[in-house]
Amino acid sequence: MKNRVNKILLIWCIIVTVILIGLGAFEVTRVVGKSGLFAKNAVSAPVATSTEVLTQEETAMQWQDDWIKHNGKIYDYNEDIMTFLVMGIDKLDEEVTPVYGEINGGQADALFLVVFNPHDKTTKVIAINRNTMTDVELYDKYGNFINTITAQIAVQHGFGDGMEESCELQKRAVSNLFYQLPIHGYAAINMSAITTINDAVGGVDVTPTADFKSGEYEFHVGETTHLEGDAAFAYLRGRDMTQIGSADKRLARQKQYLESFISQVIERTESEPTLAVDIYKAISKQMVTDVSVDQLSYIASTVSGYDFGKDSLYLLKGETRLGDEFEEFYPDEDAKYEMFLNVFYETVEQ
Repeated sequence: MKNRVNKILLIWCIIVTVILIGLGAFEVTRVVGKSGLFAKNAVSAPVATSTEVLTQEETAMQWQDDWIKHNGKIYDYNEDIMTFLVMGIDKLDEEVTPVYGEINGGQADALFLVVFNPHDKTTKVIAINRNTMTDVELYDKYGNFINTITAQIAVQHGFGDGMEESCELQKRAVSNLFYQLPIHGYAAINMSAITTINDAVGGVDVTPTADFKSGEYEFHVGETTHLEGDAAFAYLRGRDMTQIGSADKRLARQKQYLESFISQVIERTESEPTLAVDIYKAISKQMVTDVSVDQLSYIASTVSGYDFGKDSLYLLKGETRLGDEFEEFYPDEDAKYEMFLNVFYETVEQ
């Protein structure tokens, strides 16, 4: 798995390098990119508080503002870490364009935090349930702020223009979910890009772990299916909203699909070295991102050798309930805090 992920990172490095060769000044943009990424965040550390009272010895230490105490240990926020939000937007448009209205920006049905840690050279991914109940900012059709309510985190993207405004709203909601975590960049990709990406690698084989139907497509447990075109879209997007936990089941299918997809990309790239570049170009109109070319340069040159293992994917623990109308996921706050410290903090030697 480690070798596979390293190869995928290498593929993206190739994409970035090709772009930079066309624009020139690789090393200059790399330096500028680093400063640009970290300048986006006015807050240098999350707003997290200690869960335990400090001892006299700890109080006498040269205590830092971003230190916290938990379970007898002192933690320090890793300010060199880079965190990016990746969003899958529930829109079928072939090109991202501004929208108008009260909630027309599209929901973020897929939410992932990708975390690069230069201290231990690791890449970690946090998958966020789209039904996670959290603070969501409401705006009217004219863009005026109305109120903050508790709702599914996925709807926050809809209260914007479908472009940068929506992404900034969603970024803020995710940041607040994790104690005002600094997020250095985002990429929002329309779901309409699924078929393009899938078919570019010749389709993907999956073996469903449960029977289910999505639109005109039926999938049966244990029966290997080669996904092409709309079948891939149905497999990844479809869910039976009459069943509790349908979003959880869909997330499991998406994980299974990605494992097969990565294997297919590695195999095809050996004979089609421009495959990744072709995919990037093909979906560019279906994507909104605030990561510039120079920032991509810095990211690619920094994380190309980072490790990604079986323990590098984190899922928020919690409970899914059926609300008045839709599913609601309530995170286990203690488990979320533990995961938060594990990913973004380091222990301080006493």
